[in-house]
Amino acid sequence: MQPSRPRTTTAARSIARAVVVALLAASGLFAAGTGPAAAADGEVSWTVATASNDFGSDRPDYSYTLDPGGRLDDGIVVANNGTTPLHLDVYAADAFTTGQGRLDLRGKDAKQTGVGAWIRTDRPDVTIPPGKTAEVPFTVALPGDAAPGEYMGGIVTSPADAGAAAGQRLGIRIRLRVGGELHPSLSVENLQVRYSGTSNPLDTGDATVTYTIRNTGNSILAARQTVSVAGPFGHWEARAGHIDDSPQLLPGDTWKVSVPVKGVTPALRLTGTVTLVPLLTDAAGSIAPLAAVDGTAGVWTLPWAPLLALLVVCGLVVAALAVRRRRRTALPHGPAHSATPLTQE
Repeated sequence: MQPSRPRTTTAARSIARAVVVALLAASGLFAAGTGPAAAADGEVSWTVATASNDFGSDRPDYSYTLDPGGRLDDGIVVANNGTTPLHLDVYAADAFTTGQGRLDLRGKDAKQTGVGAWIRTDRPDVTIPPGKTAEVPFTVALPGDAAPGEYMGGIVTSPADAGAAAGQRLGIRIRLRVGGELHPSLSVENLQVRYSGTSNPLDTGDATVTYTIRNTGNSILAARQTVSVAGPFGHWEARAGHIDDSPQLLPGDTWKVSVPVKGVTPALRLTGTVTLVPLLTDAAGSIAPLAAVDGTAGVWTLPWAPLLALLVVCGLVVAALAVRRRRRTALPHGPAHSATPLTQE
């Protein structure tokens, strides 16, 4: 249990902290890093900031390490910058990775299984007079069987009253590390190679390698990616150009990738290889590359150039045999040997 802490700050100090934490919504709700909070939709009249207490002041977000069964108390400060009273819901939610590679938070009514299930605010909503701030305390309480690993979520504020502001949300992320052994791991799934030739049978073609990256471990990871396509025994290898690192993937998340590879020789049997280097980022922002993992898949191609060469050779052989046969047929026969009649004297 944390010692008692101050409950309320001045409006000026709270707003200053809100500017520090504001870039939470480049992702629609929040993003890793610091900066101003922004809403998912349009302008808002309030800001949010972390409370100033034993965890520190002017924090950009929340970061905790707790063992299963552990408990701690913290708070979020909400400032009403508008001219009318503001009534907001305040709740915790799990994070997820969107199809655009951004971190977002689940809705209030969605099923929560991690951070959103383990955090409870002291009250479900708050009303703030214009120009004032209010602190809403919350408690993080882990169950005794909480699985070790890294979890992401956030504290969210949204209008409690339906109307024009419905759908707007401001939140601050929470990164939670549950004590126990970490098992960072990525896998390559659903790897496929598609080959498309060219109209010139002597030229190379293009391949497209598609696959899914899955975070199979219990750590938040990104992936550094390389892709290549080669013929039998690794001959005629063609490598893809630069591929951006994947977004940060939460445990269990997936990310679909499609990579073009140019200059691929149609060597009858092609093998596509994907290599992933997991990137582990700690709470301080340091990135550690881990041991690489590979995935492979093959595809049959029609090697036009070798087949054309073979057809040419076969044609030449057939032509040579035909010429030889015609020559044998056209050879003149030797003079006939007739019997010389015998004369009698």
